[in-house]
Amino acid sequence: MYKFLFRPILFLIDAERVHHLVFRLLSVAGKIPGIKSLLSSIFSYKHTNLERNILGLRFENPVGLAAGFDKDAKLIDELNCFGFGFIEIGTLTPKPQPGNDKPRLFRLKADQALINRMGFNNGGVTQAAKRLRKRRSKVIVGGNIGKNKVTPNDQAFTDYTTCVEALDGLVDYFVVNVSSPNTPGLRELQEKEPLRKLLADVKVLTRSKANPKPVLLKIAPDLTTSQLDDIVEILLETKTDGVIATNTTISREGLATPADAIEKIGSGGLSGKPLKDRSTEVIRYLRAKLGTNYPIIGVGGIMNAEDAVEKIKAGADLVQIYTGFIYEGPGIVKEINRRIRNQP
Repeated sequence: MYKFLFRPILFLIDAERVHHLVFRLLSVAGKIPGIKSLLSSIFSYKHTNLERNILGLRFENPVGLAAGFDKDAKLIDELNCFGFGFIEIGTLTPKPQPGNDKPRLFRLKADQALINRMGFNNGGVTQAAKRLRKRRSKVIVGGNIGKNKVTPNDQAFTDYTTCVEALDGLVDYFVVNVSSPNTPGLRELQEKEPLRKLLADVKVLTRSKANPKPVLLKIAPDLTTSQLDDIVEILLETKTDGVIATNTTISREGLATPADAIEKIGSGGLSGKPLKDRSTEVIRYLRAKLGTNYPIIGVGGIMNAEDAVEKIKAGADLVQIYTGFIYEGPGIVKEINRRIRNQP
């Protein structure tokens, strides 16, 4: 019903505007008695075979909502009704920032893809922390953290540690995001020495807490093999708890959308179906290098249940969706969970 009735209408509206419209509708609907229970009964799919014990946490199922959808932790309780096993908020920065100029979110319908150059637009970690204190659902929440645009790279660690301090006790795991292509210079933090120092600083801080939370690194799909080898070395050396593969790509290869339309859109990170194969390739490589027990969350181009299973077979312990959620609708979560539960 979503693809044939609701999506054509929603896709007539500017992509970012419709995102905010849907958020307002969900917020209002969530206040109506019985609506959240109704949504849960329609979209949730539970089975003991779906439970996963990863990162010292028990996930009700392995399908999560990727960062970027609920940046400011505004709809944790409402989004939980769609059957996610975990929800990742952010990317959050210490200070509020408006992000890049609009328009900055574009649909590539012919490719089942999105291009975004949002630029870490968010209301700041302090406001998100206040909302997290009020949430009612028990769903696992990850805190995806980054640096403000104006913060120099050599001082980036202060932004990440500030976010850890603000979210301590309010999220179940942290994600160090150094892989967004939409903050100038951010991806330079993926280089060997800056990344080693940043992860070491964050790990030292989290270990000092009464109830230390796992720390994961989110990486780009555009890294070379040698860069991936450096990532593996640093993850193990710093005892970082897991890795999320992958963020959006700056590549525009193999798109069905005309080249002049792509050029008109301009810069930004590409997500959706065109990212699927590269993301899976990175997951498979990381699994071979990191061994069987290292936690990997797979994300990138999951548009249906088979795509999710492919990520898991490549080595992902958990998966996340974003663009697939937009193109396929909320029923995709149940579809994926049912397929995973029934796979041989």
